[in-house]
Amino acid sequence: MPTTDPATEGRGSDATALLRAAALRVTAPRVAVIGVVRDHPHVDAGTVVGTTRERAGWISVQGVYDVLATLTDAGILRRVQPARSPARYEMELGDNHHHLACRTCGGLRDVPCPVGAAPCLAPGEAEGFVVDEAEVVFWGTCARCRDTAPH
Repeated sequence: MPTTDPATEGRGSDATALLRAAALRVTAPRVAVIGVVRDHPHVDAGTVVGTTRERAGWISVQGVYDVLATLTDAGILRRVQPARSPARYEMELGDNHHHLACRTCGGLRDVPCPVGAAPCLAPGEAEGFVVDEAEVVFWGTCARCRDTAPH
């Protein structure tokens, strides 16, 4: 039994509008997952499961994965998976950004595209491909990890 009705929470109507615009049924699990991802950018699926259960009541792990896949396929969410990291989810804003990834803590942060226009990068030999998007992850060490590292 749900502990709260995600459709009546502050951003539920936004989630409802997103789902309807994507021609998807409005369901409590979908609304709850959108709220979790909106509130926690770059969230992994395990955290989505736990937080969705806190907000909307019981939902199976498979149910959350199904919702994440549906919302990603519909263009509501964006799935980001830096090398050697679990998949993470964020709202698809169409803003052409990339990510900074910390090798120490695994943190992920948005960074604007340095070129400004998609696809940002193009392969030298596209061999007939029309490139419309480039996914870039800049790797390094975040300021917090650098400041706490033993000297």
